Amino acid sequence: MTRPPRIAARALILDRDRLLLVNAYPGGTSDLWCAPGGGVEAGQSLADNLAREVHEETGLTVTVGEPVLVNEFHDPASGFHQIEIFFRCRITGGTLAPGWTDPEGIVTERQFFSRSALELGQVRFKPDSLIDAAWGVALRYDPLEVIVR
Repeated sequence: MTRPPRIAARALILDRDRLLLVNAYPGGTSDLWCAPGGGVEAGQSLADNLAREVHEETGLTVTVGEPVLVNEFHDPASGFHQIEIFFRCRITGGTLAPGWTDPEGIVTERQFFSRSALELGQVRFKPDSLIDAAWGVALRYDPLEVIVR
């Protein structure tokens, strides 16, 4: 069974040369980290959707900049297919306060990681092109990959 692809917007937020990632697996059911963001709602721009999602998941207010990565992944078993557009973002307010909770209960952890921690495999993350997108200068396309958990 196939269904239309889901569109999501994700934020690449660098602070002191560290990248903000979130873990969206309640109860620590996975050690996989990703950039904050999520599915877009019709009638809102990608930037507005992303700013809302980042605030919900992190408590931070951001300015959304240029897109730097288009990534696709899918789950052949369920037919799920997601297209993600990653944007450079800049923090304009808020902090990663210890008592913050995601109102939707999806994101359980938020943390900045150094490039070296990511490159050395100390953190499991997706998509594979995340490092190049976060610290690179060109728009990238990461073709369809199978979803992992």
